[in-house]
Amino acid sequence: MALFFQLVVGHVFGDFVFQRSIMATSKSRHAEIYKTASKRFPPWYYWLGSHAIVHGGMVFLITGSLMFGVIETVLHFVIDYCKCEHWIGVHTDQLLHILCKVAYVYFIMQM
Repeated sequence: MALFFQLVVGHVFGDFVFQRSIMATSKSRHAEIYKTASKRFPPWYYWLGSHAIVHGGMVFLITGSLMFGVIETVLHFVIDYCKCEHWIGVHTDQLLHILCKVAYVYFIMQM
């Protein structure tokens, strides 16, 4: 349970403490800013990728597993992309992120 709690706390930091409002809005290719932003403004996939790497880094720091850190980076990118495309809502987004943490704990306990 301690590992799961640490992973959830890491997720909360990644999604609500470390994610600035510019990142939260700009990680979607549909963001209003792209209608007026200059060519020098970073593209949406930089924002989404950076956000996903923060989450992967948190999982890596907590579990000590580079493999789970990379998996988290990829899954977080895909899940948030689906949310930005309005294929899933915020509650489904958060549920999927937490289920990832459950899976990491399960696999770590099997090792």
